[in-house]
Amino acid sequence: MVAGSEEHVPVLLAEAIEALDIKADGTYFDGTFGRGGHSRAILAGLKQQGRLIALDKDPAAVATGQQLAAEDVRFSIGQGSFADLDRMAKDWRVDGLDGILLDLGVSSPQLDNSRRGFSFRADGPLDMRMDPTHGVSAAQWLADASEQEIARVLREYGEERQARRIARKIVTSRRQQAISTTRQLAGLIQSVLGRRQDKKHPATKSFQAIRIHINNELAELATGLEAAIRHLRPQGRLAVISFHSLEDRLVKRTLRESARPGPVSRKLPAAQAARAVLRLVGKAQRSSATETARNPRARSAVLRVAERLGQ
Repeated sequence: MVAGSEEHVPVLLAEAIEALDIKADGTYFDGTFGRGGHSRAILAGLKQQGRLIALDKDPAAVATGQQLAAEDVRFSIGQGSFADLDRMAKDWRVDGLDGILLDLGVSSPQLDNSRRGFSFRADGPLDMRMDPTHGVSAAQWLADASEQEIARVLREYGEERQARRIARKIVTSRRQQAISTTRQLAGLIQSVLGRRQDKKHPATKSFQAIRIHINNELAELATGLEAAIRHLRPQGRLAVISFHSLEDRLVKRTLRESARPGPVSRKLPAAQAARAVLRLVGKAQRSSATETARNPRARSAVLRVAERLGQ
């Protein structure tokens, strides 16, 4: 990711491609196509027999992917969440994957387009949906949600300590005027918290929390990780790039649990204990100082990698 209206520089690109250990004739899955930076790098490592399939919830990203599919017969893309991998693998007749990449978070084109409502840097409609054609927008949710529900979302998904005060302010304010723009919401939050001493805007955590809730991101991540592990072939690699602590915590826990043998039942011989499914590959990787200087949005990125065990 990088600033710029439609410019998109994928984070940890070289590290992710190295982690996938691409087989030239393998079958790969990019669960978050974005603007295709990682996908194009994967395709560069594939021969004619290789195959790459991709998904994205954002219609604009899918449109970009369809252009790539028209140019390269090895590539296919559909619209949807990576949590839909079971269904999509069946539709595409994929019987196993040699590598899976999930680049979580919001792409730069989404952040920089004020009409999408992900950022408060420029005023725009308070939407925040990855797929703006489905579901409830952030403005609609804030208009109807209870004070308790808003506070819960801000606290759980944004780790916002002042969640109750912010929720109370939102509920009080919406009685006078609907909260329909990003600038309105950011201003309300700042009126509660004041200006922060660091460079972060006081509304950062709350915007993150509402976005996660609106898009059901953590539940989809949990489902998608389980599906990814199921569809990996033996020695297939799973690479996940996270951008905030809640995502990374879930990825870390899921990979570690899948890399740990299950408990031994007293009624079964030790040989029948549940075997580990994954092998963790290396330590968590973060963006280099050079990459972070070039692309400040990379500073929070964390890459975790695991390999499917078995013959």
